This record gives sequence, structure tokens and C-alpha cells, in this order.
Amino acid sequence: MAGMAGGTGRERPGRRDPHPHPTAPWALAPTPASTPSLSLASESLQALQDLTGDGGVRKEQLRPGTGQPVPPSASVAVKYSGYLGNWNKLFCSHGNSKYPRLMKLGKDITLWGLEIGLLSMTKGEAALFVLTPEYAYGQRGCPPFIPPNTTVLFKVEVLDFINSEESDAFFELAYFELKFRYVFAQEQQDRLPLEKLLKVAATEREFGNYFFYKQRFKIAKDRYKRALSILRHSSSSKAEQSQINASKLLLFLNLSLTYLKLERADRALKYGELALEMDQGNAKALFRCGQACLYMKEYSKSRDFLARAQCIQPFNRDINNELKRLA
Repeated sequence: MAGMAGGTGRERPGRRDPHPHPTAPWALAPTPASTPSLSLASESLQALQDLTGDGGVRKEQLRPGTGQPVPPSASVAVKYSGYLGNWNKLFCSHGNSKYPRLMKLGKDITLWGLEIGLLSMTKGEAALFVLTPEYAYGQRGCPPFIPPNTTVLFKVEVLDFINSEESDAFFELAYFELKFRYVFAQEQQDRLPLEKLLKVAATEREFGNYFFYKQRFKIAKDRYKRALSILRHSSSSKAEQSQINASKLLLFLNLSLTYLKLERADRALKYGELALEMDQGNAKALFRCGQACLYMKEYSKSRDFLARAQCIQPFNRDINNELKRLA
């Protein structure tokens, strides 16, 4: 994470600590597995895309991505390696683990040139960047690892990103003590339009889904619950309440499955039953409840839930296989 954090020769508004700490842990980097071939010769640089207009951040695309560019408020999952010289000295790297963590632009990633580069990229894209000192570590550098006035190079791959602008704004309340935050959040929810609350909850659910598929189930569970906390809002309008319930239903189903992964069948059953309170004929909720009861060796209850699910989706392979396990 800290390999992308750091300073710039000129501080931008809203950015803290414009220079990296000289003992940053990323400075002790592993040996690079491969070295890009881009040269720092002037003729090579002129052929690159100039993102800033002054040559401060230049880009060579290695592989195109898909979709929209990374937004300024995104949390991103990236792989990157930072080099000095003509790609011959690796000074930082990140994202080589099985599940690289999401990092927030402007918070976890603060190197100015890197932010500019990432904002030009799309999901799945890989690129090389050349950053002059003004867009990297400035006149001071980061002794003893990065000399003063040093041009640095980065190889970057965008694995995924989530736009969390409205969610971040909503949860700025983290600056308050928990007991004050809760009261303030309730007041804030009452003032916000339902559309915005639903969007914040959907973003938190998206974060939960990201962590679930990375098998980080505890974090996923916390993000799903965080989304539920936003949906305490109730409405006298049937149409609005229907939207709230639809959002809650998805979260109940997600939490039920997540608790099964965490081997907490009692909690999985609880959230499955909450989903059934909203939709008695939801086959997925019935299936989750059946799985939870089977795990707890409550075989009669498990059979009841699974048989009801099978009646709704008679050709569902997962349901039928679970009934075979039960038998």
C-alpha cells in the first residue's frame, strides 16, 4: 500500500504530508521477476502519451482495459512495481498476493503522478508510467532509497475498482465517537433522499461482494451489515418501502451465505428467515435455511426448507444435490 503513497515536489490542495517518510516499509522491495523494456531516452519519452501536457506524467499502454476510467473517488485493486533508472532498480511493489486489498485514491494512494495515471486507466488495463520529480518525490526525494530530483517509473495493472464517492461522504462520520456517530447518522438519514440512501447501501453491498469473492468473509459480512444499518429508514410510501425491502432482501441473502462460509449456521439461518419474512417464496432463502439446518443437524427442518425450495425450482442442481446429501 505505502508504495503508492508518498509525496510530490508541490503540494496539492486537500493532500496531507507532501513528502514520504524516509523509513517507509515499502522501500525494502523484492527482486523484480521481470523488467519492462521502455527506455528513458528522450526519443522514447516523446513517443509516450503525455497525460499532463508538460511531460510530467507519460504513459505507455501495455494492455487495454474495458469500461469507464477509474473515477477520482475510487477504491482500487492494483498491481504495481516502482523503479529507478532505466527499469533496473525496483524500489517498491504491491499486489502480488492472492487477494490485493482495495486502496483509496487520495488516502492510500497519494503519489500525485500515480493518481493521474490511474485516472487514465480502465478495469483490466496495464500500463507503464514515467513520472518526473514534480509528480513523484520532488526535490528532496526519499533518502536513502530515492535520490533528490529523481524520475521514477511504474508498471501498473488495474484489477478492479469501486466508485465510493457518495458512500465515503456518508461515512465521514467516522471522525465522531461511536455513540455520537449513531445519533448523527440517524439524523442524517432522515434528511437524505431515499435515492441517495439506496445508492450508498448498494455501494456498501458492492464492497461486500468484492471481499466475498476474495474469500475475505469477515470483511464482507461487516460491509453487508454496514449497508443494512443505512436502511433503517422507513417510509409511509408503499413504493419507497418496496425499494427499501428489495435492497434489504439482497443483503439478508448475502449475509446468510456469508455466515455459512464462516461456519456460523445459526446466524445464517437467522438472516435466511429474515429474507423469508420479506419473500416467503424466495427459493434462495429457503435453500440457505435448509443448508444452515443441515449444518446444525436439524434434519427435519432442513428437509422442510429444501423441499419447499425444490417445489419452486425443481431443476435447480444445488437444491437437488443438497437434498441428496440430506438423504
